[in-house]
Amino acid sequence: MASGNRKTTMAKLNRERKLRERRLDKQARKDARKHASPNHEEQPGDVPNGADDQSDPAGSDGEPALAPVVRPRIDV
Repeated sequence: MASGNRKTTMAKLNRERKLRERRLDKQARKDARKHASPNHEEQPGDVPNGADDQSDPAGSDGEPALAPVVRPRIDV
């Protein structure tokens, strides 16, 4: 019954702690990249097709403009 009383060595505990820290650091870097990417895409000089904040919300043919479609992200 001695196998039930085995204790984890300090070396193994330290390895597991380092592994957890590396995973947390990696996730933090990943989250930082995700949060930085939308801000990086929008440049102040990038206005598509000459549209600006002063434009009419209706399209050129008098119909209302379509609202943008927002799809939820799927984490894999």
